[in-house]
Amino acid sequence: MGGFFAVAARSDCVSDLFYGTDYHSHLGTRRGGLAVRSNGGCTRFIHDITGTPFRSKFEPDLPKLHGRWGLGIISDYEDQPLIIGSHLGQYAIVTVGRILNADALARQAFRQRATHFSEMSGGQINPTELVATLINQEASFEEGIRRAQETIEGSCSMLLLTEKGIYAARDRLGRTPVVLGARSGAYAAALESCSFPNLGFDHERDLGPGEVVLMTEDGAETLRAPGRRMQICTFLWVYYGYPASNYEGVNVEVARNRCGAALAKDDDVEVDFVSGIPDSGTGHALGYANARRLPYERPFVKYTPTWPRGLIGQDQSVRDLVARMKLIPIAEIIRGKKMLFCEDSIVRGTQLRGAIQRLYDCGAREVHMRVACPPLAYSCKFLNFSRWRSELDLAARKAMKELAVGAEPDLRECVTCGSEKNRAVVERVRQMLHLSTLKYQRLEDLVAAIGLPREKLCTYCWDGTE
Repeated sequence: MGGFFAVAARSDCVSDLFYGTDYHSHLGTRRGGLAVRSNGGCTRFIHDITGTPFRSKFEPDLPKLHGRWGLGIISDYEDQPLIIGSHLGQYAIVTVGRILNADALARQAFRQRATHFSEMSGGQINPTELVATLINQEASFEEGIRRAQETIEGSCSMLLLTEKGIYAARDRLGRTPVVLGARSGAYAAALESCSFPNLGFDHERDLGPGEVVLMTEDGAETLRAPGRRMQICTFLWVYYGYPASNYEGVNVEVARNRCGAALAKDDDVEVDFVSGIPDSGTGHALGYANARRLPYERPFVKYTPTWPRGLIGQDQSVRDLVARMKLIPIAEIIRGKKMLFCEDSIVRGTQLRGAIQRLYDCGAREVHMRVACPPLAYSCKFLNFSRWRSELDLAARKAMKELAVGAEPDLRECVTCGSEKNRAVVERVRQMLHLSTLKYQRLEDLVAAIGLPREKLCTYCWDGTE
């Protein structure tokens, strides 16, 4: 997916920028970048962070960066920030999101004959460069950002580092969060509010859908008011949001605890203890264990220093390797026990199947699974938070295929909790994973655990509703 951080300060901002950007490392595995503005221009560094922590790659660059305004990015795809020269002046830009109509926008730009794009690997156009092209077609940054937001299908939040200050813009429907932080003499903008506390920033407010602000060390001026419709990604609270972050006033860990408690409701399976697949399953599992007053144990411990998130690795073999190597079983806790695991989601199921088999290899008597969201049935159209090549890679879709489910009405019934076809899909996934029992969260209970109105949440990956 990706995450960004920007800061404007009365004194040098580089330390805040470095650590604030680093707090977004859980959102990407391949590229990192920093840009600082000083003496009328921008200084930039970009590094490949595949298999290497962001901090270790960028620490040698810090003595070369000086300035009061800066921005940084963790990206899972393209090189960023880009330094753009245009009639608006020189600026640095970073983006997070997914542009569904990128090819059509590029063709439209080519027709003007004055546009060219540098090429990414695989012949793709850098989406951040495409956004810059849209912005440059207008007479001001404000008008250019508005043009980009209104033209892009999908989602695109962005930060621009200019001679006037830092423009921060949330995507048109607010699918990704953009939050503002303040402290004496400095303002910051970020995707993750967890980047604020240890740097002394207070979480001031969230930008609304489509809102644009111009930020300096003195504050953030709203240039474009937020829109009324919001479709923030529900998966933030389920999986890829950081536990210490808040979005729309709802803390991730608190929502996961409530989600786990909802999973425990009316569940009477007899187990010796509850656990979570670390790390994102932990909050759900604690909520479940507390609700049922069951012991919480750690039969798996996660080795975190060098292994990134399994879901966003480069290919399936890397994802499987990461999933195995980062989880270390404790046989003394596992042997002879009946255990219940909470997991944030079941995507492909390949990594989870391996983890479950390792529990049995260590002597587990029973392994039960409770999943914090409904079966994933549709590939996300709006954010690059995963890399499955096709919807048929999803465990639920594989089960549907084996059950000869194909037509859209049947798909809808399969994701409707409690329906006959839904029960058949869940049972097939249970068999695929060799689980003693398997239950998924009801979508209604997930929405209630988050606490926002259903119409403000994007639930496309579960029910196909746009």
